[in-house]
Amino acid sequence: MKSVVCQNHELRVLDRPALRPAVGQVLLKVLRCGICGSDLHMRLHCDHMDRLVRRVNYQRFANSGQELVFGHEFCGEVLDYGPGTLGKLKPGSTVCALPLLRSGEDIDMIGLSTHAPGAYAEQVLVQESLMMPVPNGLAPDQAALTEPMAVALHAVRRGEVSRKDVAIVIGCGPVGLAVICMLKALGVKAIVASDYSPGRRELARRCGADLVVNPAETSPYASWQQHGFLNGLPGLLELAVGTREQLGRLPFPWWQSWRLAEKLGLQPKRPVIFECVGVPGLLQSVLDGAPMLSRVVVVGLCMQADTIEPAMAINKEIELRFVLGYSPLEYRDALHMLAEGQVRGEVLVTGTVGLEGVAAAFAALGDAERHAKILIDPSRAGSDLS
Repeated sequence: MKSVVCQNHELRVLDRPALRPAVGQVLLKVLRCGICGSDLHMRLHCDHMDRLVRRVNYQRFANSGQELVFGHEFCGEVLDYGPGTLGKLKPGSTVCALPLLRSGEDIDMIGLSTHAPGAYAEQVLVQESLMMPVPNGLAPDQAALTEPMAVALHAVRRGEVSRKDVAIVIGCGPVGLAVICMLKALGVKAIVASDYSPGRRELARRCGADLVVNPAETSPYASWQQHGFLNGLPGLLELAVGTREQLGRLPFPWWQSWRLAEKLGLQPKRPVIFECVGVPGLLQSVLDGAPMLSRVVVVGLCMQADTIEPAMAINKEIELRFVLGYSPLEYRDALHMLAEGQVRGEVLVTGTVGLEGVAAAFAALGDAERHAKILIDPSRAGSDLS
């Protein structure tokens, strides 16, 4: 079975032993697999992540010296069932699956562990309980976007964004674009997108961003006054003192009015900011620029050590939320949103390669003007990127 293997930061196409489904597992023929930004990071920072996850008691992550098959964004065709499975879907059915695989008492992350090779290959093993049929005849190119769209859906839900909120997306790579798609699908009325790349900014527009800015020219937070945000500590202090003064003019105790306002949900306006870049220094720049009381959802996966000034976040009362992955329900919801046309993910896909073209695709993804999401079609011959 042909697979793309990463070892010591190098990508090679190798023939590996055929896979056999164990208890509760299903063997799939890979139809499409997306190249994730975390795969690009893992190629270079695998050992750092291995050390990091060991600190949260996970011992089955890969290291750079091992032969690792990436690939956790995929759809496939049912080939065979292992023992102890229900076999409800016929062979030949098109499915997606959460990239988690049970092996006895252990659970491995598909594409990030040598115990669970990923879908940069002709075949992949999945857990039957986490496998879902692709509805409405959704094409494999779109079904393979279920995983990144589930990440975006989880991030948006964790951000608790309402339709009337202003959402600011920093970074319009695949993660940021997926977040924009989900924000648009959920009816958020004001979506600001920021990226240095003209190509990525155009993709953000096509995904549904209402205002797209080049941060080299315009701050993504420049519209703070238009939206009624507080842009500094004086404004927050004035809000406290001014509100107390106004309530003191009423014919009943001011504290009762204040409590009533809190119960009614009346509070200063603030944006929800999605940090979708994941490089050192970016989070601090968000803290520096964000309006007072902002909620910041960190979606970009920074695989290196970083430094922030907590006092800046404290002075602005900024709320930081970090997100990881999604639930099985969010994965299912993302799949059906794609299948029902609520989310249009085709904008993200800028190229497709066969297994022999994966190394070239990794290089091409470094050019933000040309590519956002590249898919792998294992049945495709050659290495041309088109």
